Amino acid sequence: MKKSISFIICLIVLLGVVLNSFNVKGNAVSVQGELEQKLIRFHVIANSDSIEDQNLKLKVRDKVLEYISPKLKNSKSIDESREIIKANDASINKIAQEVIKKNGYSYAVQTKLSKEKFPVKTYGNITLPSGEYEAYRIIIGNGSGQNWWCVMFPPLCFIDITKGEVSYKETEKAMKTVLTEKQYEAIDNTVSSDDSSNKIIVKFKIVELLNKLIKK
Repeated sequence: MKKSISFIICLIVLLGVVLNSFNVKGNAVSVQGELEQKLIRFHVIANSDSIEDQNLKLKVRDKVLEYISPKLKNSKSIDESREIIKANDASINKIAQEVIKKNGYSYAVQTKLSKEKFPVKTYGNITLPSGEYEAYRIIIGNGSGQNWWCVMFPPLCFIDITKGEVSYKETEKAMKTVLTEKQYEAIDNTVSSDDSSNKIIVKFKIVELLNKLIKK
């Protein structure tokens, strides 16, 4: 019975989308495909969701960013960033292992650059749609905990997103080196009018739901 009610609700929502939001879906899907080709994400995945493992994840993140930041900061292309990451993979893995050992743990570490599927995510003043993105991932231990993430190219990882308006301007400047004005506006949470943060997230969530149902 519950499944039937959920199915009916989904149909109602989808009917409204189909009748009133063809342009929303089309624009979101277009942005999704374009972004997938232009970004490299960075994810540090904790062993578990325990407080200790989550704190360890952040310590690994800090040391890795301290090392790789100067090397990626001035990268001019996604290809250049990709090669820098590959060339420094062994060093990054070693840094992560050293942080883990120093903090009294014996977790194994996996580091990999690969294409991975991700849900809708918000980072600072931007929201990325779900999709298959190129990502450099540091997986600690079982890798079953929540992850910390940012964008390695363009180099958003090195912008302090806690600085409000200052970081928003820096993010916009960095993203616009690889995105068109229209592409950036589609993911910008700070715009007023019809594309507020919540509406952007809802828009991408609807597309994500539609894609899942179509594949079934």
